[in-house]
Amino acid sequence: MTTHLVWLRNDLRITDNKALHAACCDPQAQVAALFIATPQQWRRHEMAPRQAAFIYANLLQLRSQLAQRGIPLRVQQCDDFASAARWLVDYCRATGVDALFYNRQYELNERRRDRQVESALAETLTCHAFDDALLLPPGSVQTGSGEMYQVFTPFRKAFLQRLLSADVRSLPAPSVRAGGAIAEPAAPEPFAYPDAEWDAAFPPGEEHALRRLRAFCREQVEDYRQRRDFPALDATSGLSPYLALGVLSPRQCFNRLRLTCPDLLTQPESGAFTWLNELIWREFYRHLLVAHPALCRHRPFIGWTDAVRWNPDAEALQAWQQGRTGYPIVDAAMRQLNHSGWMHNRLRMIVASFLVKDLLIDWRAGERYFMRQLLDGDFAANNGGWQWAASTGTDAAPYFRIFNPTTQGERFDPQGAFIRKWLPELADVPDNELHHPHRWAEQQGVALAYPPPIVDHRQARLTTLAAFEAAKRGGE
Repeated sequence: MTTHLVWLRNDLRITDNKALHAACCDPQAQVAALFIATPQQWRRHEMAPRQAAFIYANLLQLRSQLAQRGIPLRVQQCDDFASAARWLVDYCRATGVDALFYNRQYELNERRRDRQVESALAETLTCHAFDDALLLPPGSVQTGSGEMYQVFTPFRKAFLQRLLSADVRSLPAPSVRAGGAIAEPAAPEPFAYPDAEWDAAFPPGEEHALRRLRAFCREQVEDYRQRRDFPALDATSGLSPYLALGVLSPRQCFNRLRLTCPDLLTQPESGAFTWLNELIWREFYRHLLVAHPALCRHRPFIGWTDAVRWNPDAEALQAWQQGRTGYPIVDAAMRQLNHSGWMHNRLRMIVASFLVKDLLIDWRAGERYFMRQLLDGDFAANNGGWQWAASTGTDAAPYFRIFNPTTQGERFDPQGAFIRKWLPELADVPDNELHHPHRWAEQQGVALAYPPPIVDHRQARLTTLAAFEAAKRGGE
């Protein structure tokens, strides 16, 4: 009997999984699934412990779903990608696997691992790789000269044109195999990785992800454009942790959105198109990784920005990490991240700008800290977002565009509802003074159990402009 092995990675679902679907096309084949945890590699990639715990919880759900369809799931632990590749090659040979199926990953180390496996198994079995994690595969959206776009807006235009003719149908879950359902395998050993809890707002499992997607498209997407920037509102999809692990696919998102809002592509001012725009940003950053692999080595896209003389202030970095900078919107956002492993996208821009443009701390320190905390940690999106905020990347905000953290708070949390949730020490400060708590405390003659601002924004802005201008002159 032919044996097909599905190597699961960031695709922890049974519905619309290209590799799983292809492996199950032969009704007579014996199909098995495998996930290889690599704790030492995760440490090097600074994966958040809560994300590792979320992976484990999703694997438990997936194990049950696969067993109902007659497909066993094995979870194996290896130290890193190199040892995982060696173990997989030996396993395929020892168990007589005829074909290996997997969905591509696009980061540099992952691509090297896959080439190692493909090369070692070339004479033994057939490897089938699929572009599953994106609406359109990397390299399929290029300029007229065959290069990757460096600016998002023309990329989006070309992407949408290509999308209209692409096959982005969602694939069904596999049918029950000929032998019927099987007993659910024993739960895998916990990962050799620090354990951590995550926000209960993100229950594991494909069914929860699909339910949330349907509810968002049905109930919230219409107002998404108007409400998405206000962190006190429940106005975003909350799907990023599921997309990061492939518990949900971008095709499922697009097809559900198109089903709910069939005219979205002709209504660029709509909430539906605005959300689609966010999905395209996700695609843009992944396409960039493949076109510019140096991004995976934490290199800036704009070369001269590597000459910026960053501020090595460890105490300031720690204050930012702990949410005690004295700027309420920054501190509330960082405390949300530390507590839940998630942060509203507008707040990600605000706190990133503050770290780089107010404290003049290297963006890579922020990028690493986010990865160590985020439940939805995703290298391409995290790196792209940080380089945007730091003015070091493609399509980045110009270096002279610097967020004022106080006015950002006043604009996007005007009544301070979000700030009050995370900064209880400001409970007595009235709404109209919440973004200037020390000014109010001084006027009232009271003491606050809240730190004063660690930097003066106006002076910090001038210092940052000078640092970037000096680096740019030196790089020209």
